[in-house]
Amino acid sequence: MSTRPTQRRDGANQSGHRSGGRSSDARQPSKGGQTGERQERYVRPDRYDRSRNDRRPEAPPAETARMRGEHLSPALFEHTQRLLGSVLTFSGPADTLVSTYFRANAKLGHRERGVLAETVFAILRRKLEFGQHAGSGSGPLERRLALLGLAFTRGLASVQLVATPDELTWLEHVGQIDPASLSARVRTNLPEWLYERLAKRFDSTELEALAAALNQPAPLDCRVNVIKANRDDVLAKLREDGFSAEATPFAPNGIRLAGKPALQKHPLFISGAIEVQDEGSQLLCQLVAPRRGEMIVDFCAGAGGKTLAIGAQMRSTGRLYAFDISEKRLAKLKPRLARSGLSNVYPVMIDSENDSKIKRLAGKIDRVLVDAPCSGLGTLRRNPDLKWRQSPQSVQELTQKQASILASAARLVKPGGRLVYATCSLLTEENSAIAEAFAASHPDFVLVPANELLASQKIDLDTGKYLELLPNRNATDGFFAAVFERRAA
Repeated sequence: MSTRPTQRRDGANQSGHRSGGRSSDARQPSKGGQTGERQERYVRPDRYDRSRNDRRPEAPPAETARMRGEHLSPALFEHTQRLLGSVLTFSGPADTLVSTYFRANAKLGHRERGVLAETVFAILRRKLEFGQHAGSGSGPLERRLALLGLAFTRGLASVQLVATPDELTWLEHVGQIDPASLSARVRTNLPEWLYERLAKRFDSTELEALAAALNQPAPLDCRVNVIKANRDDVLAKLREDGFSAEATPFAPNGIRLAGKPALQKHPLFISGAIEVQDEGSQLLCQLVAPRRGEMIVDFCAGAGGKTLAIGAQMRSTGRLYAFDISEKRLAKLKPRLARSGLSNVYPVMIDSENDSKIKRLAGKIDRVLVDAPCSGLGTLRRNPDLKWRQSPQSVQELTQKQASILASAARLVKPGGRLVYATCSLLTEENSAIAEAFAASHPDFVLVPANELLASQKIDLDTGKYLELLPNRNATDGFFAAVFERRAA
């Protein structure tokens, strides 16, 4: 309900290009939950890994592959430095700044935009590491960072036309550095405050694995709209059309796509048979477990990714209210809602969590989802700038808002009804601490173990009494959810 730090984490607009939406790379998860793509690493200068692709969706895979290893033109390198300089001001979300730059430079082609966005987001992911290496180079910082970003994502050959002989020698030297010689925090590419907080939760081995997963592009997950299609048929159609697609391991209606397909023009997307939504986000909706004919509230609906999933599970029956304080975010729901075929969704703009519209529904709602505004640090695969834009102060402000929103939303739940509190944060103070404080101050609500709820739906995923998802364990964004039920009167 309050302003979110950046993009919607449910996948809104992910069918479009990265600068204007939340599109993300699709990497096939291995059995251990790790993505199938190699983790980025140092390589000898003659072996800069050209298959590493912090690939942004502006360039389709085939075009990006053709460009990989090509010599970058001086003009495009100049754009890289200028765009990087804009993004590193952190004056707004990185994807917004990239989109603004592209609008101001409309003559840039599709492939050129892909190279620029790929390079900039690679640098954001590895800013701390590249910043340390840049200290041994010379010239403007943006130039040094741009050279490193290009060399490590597109290969050393890509900078042959723009780097001086001394710079090429420097890049060759950097390419031979053993990552083990760097400090743990530099290897994780996390700001000090965030590193320290995560180190309290995870041991050193898992923290490095988590950071490595967060520094890789996310897969492209879709949800099948069950009122229009079923997963088997959609999978068959996608494969028939040449897509590499597989069922998600946990979400019953999820599909994971390889590469960077342009779904916004595919008939399945246009017809509303599929929506882009991270598997973790889909699992939050499974915890809501809506039933036909119920009254349900998505308390912080945003662009409505979870709203649409819940509405489909309700089979377009009952009433589903989509609350948000942002008219702009709710406006993004309208075209998605039209595609979905749902008739049970009612978008409602509110002024705060204490709006009179909320008070009129007190004690009448069967299920309430509070997808609370949060730091978004579980979405660093998609939004790497967040780790540099958030701070301990901003997190503290968010926790106060989260507690207030959850308490307000709880008033809506009728006796015997369900309340789901969720974030896409990795931080204890935004997750279990909020849930525990709520439980202590609301004795009329009882915690329902998330693992039991998922097991009852035959979803083989056990993270304990809370749903806690991590990219290195589950190949999803980082998510948290706690489920409560109000005691019957």
